[in-house]
Order: sequence, then C-alpha cells, then structure tokens
Amino acid sequence: MKSKFDGGLLGLIGISILAGALITFTIGLALPWVICFYISWLFKHITIDGKRLTFDGNGGQLFGSYLKWMILTVITCGIYGLWVPLKVIGWTVSHVHVADAPAA
Repeated sequence: MKSKFDGGLLGLIGISILAGALITFTIGLALPWVICFYISWLFKHITIDGKRLTFDGNGGQLFGSYLKWMILTVITCGIYGLWVPLKVIGWTVSHVHVADAPAA
C-alpha cells in the first residue's frame, strides 16, 4: 500500500492564518467550521494506492456535537474536555471516504 500527501506549505500557512483569524474574530464559535475546513484540505491532499480521500463533514453537523461537548465540559468542571479531542477524531473518521470506492 502506497500513501502520498501532496499538500504544500503555502496552502497550510494560508489555511492556518485564516483559521486563526476566524477563531479569534468569532470568539471560538467558528471552531467547528474551521476544523472542517482544515480537515477537508488535509484529506483532499492524501492518496492511498492512487485513490484520493474525501471528507464530507461540515461545520453545521459538527456544531451540534461541539455545543453538547462544551456543555458537558462545563458541567463536569473540565473533566469531559479530556475526551473531546477523541470525539472530534471519531467524528472526523466517520466522514472520511475513499473517493473512487463504489457506494456501499
């Protein structure tokens, strides 16, 4: 199995600056959309065995979970926040597909 990443440094710098600005100006409310934008860019530049990966999640879908996770984090005095990165990874993986794979 041969994997390849073909993203460039300028693209990464550009989305990093945009992400930082959006998170700052929205006081963190745009974080789900920023996460989806970054993940979409990342997977758009990955191929495995010549097949491109795609990400079909969007910020609106993630926002509901994000809100729930933040409420649980506040209620548990920050303890639930330890699980939030794992929840984001799980949500992300559920929205990643191989572009050339036949529909199941």
